[in-house]
Amino acid sequence: EDAVLERYYDAVLAQSVNNLSDEQIAAAPLKLVYTPLNGTGLVPVTTVLARAGVSDVTVVPEQEQPDGNFPTCPYPNPEIREAMQKGIDLCEQVHPDLLLATDPDADRVGVACKDGDDYTLLTGNEMGVLLLDYVCRMRAERGEDLTRKVAVTTIVSSAMVDALAAEYGFELRRCLTGFKYIGDIITELADAGQADRFIFGFEESYGYLSGDHVRDKDAVNASLLICQMAQEYKLAGKNLAQAMRDLYAKHGWWLNRTVSLSYPGADGAAKMADLMAGLRTNAPAELAGRKVEAVVDYQGGVNGLPSANVVEFDVEGGNKVIVRPSGTEPKIKLYVFAKDSSREAADALLDALEEAGRKLLA
Repeated sequence: EDAVLERYYDAVLAQSVNNLSDEQIAAAPLKLVYTPLNGTGLVPVTTVLARAGVSDVTVVPEQEQPDGNFPTCPYPNPEIREAMQKGIDLCEQVHPDLLLATDPDADRVGVACKDGDDYTLLTGNEMGVLLLDYVCRMRAERGEDLTRKVAVTTIVSSAMVDALAAEYGFELRRCLTGFKYIGDIITELADAGQADRFIFGFEESYGYLSGDHVRDKDAVNASLLICQMAQEYKLAGKNLAQAMRDLYAKHGWWLNRTVSLSYPGADGAAKMADLMAGLRTNAPAELAGRKVEAVVDYQGGVNGLPSANVVEFDVEGGNKVIVRPSGTEPKIKLYVFAKDSSREAADALLDALEEAGRKLLA
């Protein structure tokens, strides 16, 4: 098994796109607080980071060892501030550049950094955008031609990647929700002898992958990239929260929100089916006072994707509203995407689109 682990570590370390010299890194070494949230991440994450030269790592003691009872938080999910609280408390003593947290099976990773007086948790979409931008910048610095490269994300992940595709020239593919679909695209490329074209895949629920060594999200791979990216920004005098704001300033404020609506009771399923049928036969012409330019019904298998019970409304100005019922519980998820040149305007538009979406599903 050690041989397998070593091959895995080598495969992850091969994903490094770091262009910094040892001298540069030594001038401002990265300082990290890390929590495996009582899961499986401790050994692989700290091993890979140490081999990559990230050695100033303080592990949250109460969450260091695997414990399936997860005694420190009700949900060991790095998306939730409560799960990150012990890490944030430790950060107040240690003052690291960032807090890194992997979920129990170490396939998803979350990050927080000090931003003003408080700690900001970056969203899965923000981290996906930051990492994709970083991977592209590093590869471009090395003189790579990005126009034959492929990045993959899901139909409900941030639309801000469109701006990155326009800037760097890579091919962007969108697939259905679920990392297995990103894996399928990597497999497709590999089968065609083009595995080297894949540069990055992510989904909004904190899953990232930059290599073709696995066909699933990988928090060890992502942790390496996040730390190397944070190191690069640190030399430029920024943390990741500031770096994200700079990307918003450059590309516009692409914001998004996911709302979960419940349809309880015996007639819940029928009500959900009626709503979806209504959206298909009688789509709105406008949402929040803006024209609906296109209706994309994924039931028909769009762009060669498998059929899915999802309807997307493309709203003028690069905005979107996507409706996706759960296959397992009486809930419909509403994904809202708004874009504007200022945060205030984008926030207001997001609220207006959410309200319009809620009315559609009432």
